[in-house]
Amino acid sequence: MMFIRQTIIALILLALSAIAWSASGIIQRGDYAGREDISRFISGMVDRHGFDAMELQALLAQAKKQKRVLELVAKPAEGKDWSEYRPIFLTDKRIEAGVKFWDDNQQLLQRAEQEYAVPAEIIVAIIGVETFYGTRMGSFPVLDTLVTLGFDYPPRANFFRRQLEEFLLLSREQKISPQEPKGSYAAAMGMGQFISSSYRDLAVVVDGDARRDLWHSNADGIGSVANYFKRHDWIMGQAVVAPAFIRGNGYKSLKANQLKPSYSQAQLSAAGVQASVPVAADENLSFLDLKGANGHEYWLG
Repeated sequence: MMFIRQTIIALILLALSAIAWSASGIIQRGDYAGREDISRFISGMVDRHGFDAMELQALLAQAKKQKRVLELVAKPAEGKDWSEYRPIFLTDKRIEAGVKFWDDNQQLLQRAEQEYAVPAEIIVAIIGVETFYGTRMGSFPVLDTLVTLGFDYPPRANFFRRQLEEFLLLSREQKISPQEPKGSYAAAMGMGQFISSSYRDLAVVVDGDARRDLWHSNADGIGSVANYFKRHDWIMGQAVVAPAFIRGNGYKSLKANQLKPSYSQAQLSAAGVQASVPVAADENLSFLDLKGANGHEYWLG
């Protein structure tokens, strides 16, 4: 009897040891187990959205720091001069792929143009720039990327933690495993490279499926890009940019390449900058100074 008891106890201890080893193995696979900032984030997700604390702990404990992501986000391609950035996208190969994509999806593009009042060429251009027409949608695990940037990239940690929150909500809504999606080094996803908040707010279903699928559905991808533009106040037929004529050196007093148009025509004219096309008198403009292959290029946005 004593031998049987000892054997049973030994088996129980062995089983407990195996469970403990397995649990520690899960934690050891990631880089974020036991961190206080992760615990605070989990508490917030539980309080605000009713997530299960233990499930989130197990999920985030497996996240792996993406060192390559940290390297890339510190030196984004968007930081290149225009003379270096432009040739990346305006290539014969990309243009030919764009023509084929347009031909293959002509009905979807016409439908999106009519429904959202966004030109087909704009939709095609965006998808071409973002993912080479859906062929380069990113290879980084979105969950790991967002955890890495949210907790180990101080310059934009708050932004990426918000995106992690949005991504977990998106995964729950879409009924997909958070560990499945792949995206860019900035955690942008799908054909149009939507960040998580944009995916939740602006992605649409076009193909009749209940799921908004920006990875596999051209219909959803095209419609979602068009809806993004519509929701950001795109106006069909209105000019976007035009070359600017420069007189003198007064333009150097202007803040160039600002995202928000903030200069009146009077201010620009006083600085020696003139639009090359007619512009409404009350329309604000942005001044663009781009370093082109043959020197500076001046534009108004």
